[in-house]
Amino acid sequence: MSFFSNARKRHLQLGRRGENLACKLLRAQHYDVLCRNFKVKSGEIDIVARKDAMLIFVEVKSRRHTALRRPSANLSLTQKRRIYRASQRYLREIGNPEVAFRFDLIELLLKRFSAVEIKHWEGHFTSRDLKDPKFKSFDYT
Repeated sequence: MSFFSNARKRHLQLGRRGENLACKLLRAQHYDVLCRNFKVKSGEIDIVARKDAMLIFVEVKSRRHTALRRPSANLSLTQKRRIYRASQRYLREIGNPEVAFRFDLIELLLKRFSAVEIKHWEGHFTSRDLKDPKFKSFDYT
């Protein structure tokens, strides 16, 4: 196996671990996890959850605790637009219910066997933000 395929494998494992921990966090906060890794041609949603009458589309960003940048710094406007398009497809697939929804971000800094830090930002972005060309990702450093 080449260096690049090993690095890719480690990257995917880290992402899966982060998503597993994010689901545990959401369940501990009394969310119902409805779906994981909802994929469509235009994008992917890491986690679809529900709390009370709110539908939540969650993006999970994980990094090793030694990373120089916060995981949230890697959530670009393009990714947010893809998440939004995937959310609209998800809503169509469940019959376009009249339901409130939002977009959350869960950021994880991970050590080999544990999470060093987990942050959950509710309502990290809105559909209105995606139409504004001046909109930039928040800097949470």
